[in-house]
Amino acid sequence: MKAEKSKAVQGFIRMCDDGWNAGWHERNGGNLTYRMTAEDVSVCRDDFCCGGEWKDMGVTAKNLADEFFLTTGSGKYFRNVKASPDENIGIIEISPNAEKYRIVWGLSGGGMPTSEFPSHFLNHSARLKVTGGNSRVIYHAHTPDIIALTYILPLTDKAFSRVLWQCATECPVVFPQGVGVVEWMVPGGANIAHASMKLMEKYEAVVWAHHGLFCAGADFDETFGLMHTIEKAAGIYLRILSSGKNIKQTITEQNLCDVAAAFGVEINKENLN
Repeated sequence: MKAEKSKAVQGFIRMCDDGWNAGWHERNGGNLTYRMTAEDVSVCRDDFCCGGEWKDMGVTAKNLADEFFLTTGSGKYFRNVKASPDENIGIIEISPNAEKYRIVWGLSGGGMPTSEFPSHFLNHSARLKVTGGNSRVIYHAHTPDIIALTYILPLTDKAFSRVLWQCATECPVVFPQGVGVVEWMVPGGANIAHASMKLMEKYEAVVWAHHGLFCAGADFDETFGLMHTIEKAAGIYLRILSSGKNIKQTITEQNLCDVAAAFGVEINKENLN
């Protein structure tokens, strides 16, 4: 039981439960992955099974060869992770050529990694490259207010970034680069994975139109906090619209630059007017 009781797995379980309680994971919606540290792997290794079947991922990223990932399972429910971790989540090992994976712990009873693992895998590759390895978590949730905005805002990075930044003073501090936007695509395959990866080279958060939100971070708290902040900002904007009142004042472009400077972050001016 070393794996299940480890700090990494317990943190993973808590984040799944937090996401369920936030209302972002209807049925088997959403997924979470974590690129494990060498220490994490060492703690869990006694519980690893050997000789599992290597399976193709359909994508490759050489900088993730031989890595280990915690992942939610395909068709599994976030609400069940806390009660039965070994059935609903697992640890997978990436092959030396970074084209295949095998399950080394969990996902018991014939479970498989999330069907959107290709998107997670390429997003991890992008974030590892741009953060020097600091980024370890990729989280995808069906955040309802962000999804709602994809029906009424232009599907551009600038449109979404500007609206979200102006909805709460902390927003340009929490995600100063803004957010990327992927137009609607069929989920789970290589095409949407590559589209997301391209944006993850620039952003920590990527909106999937009419589907949800992807966030990346160094740890569970940072990543969940980013998701929570963006979804809350989207909710504020929808409340403004639903009031039926004209906007009389807002956070100006200069205000956005001033708060970013005060907190020592550089706002992405490409997403300003």
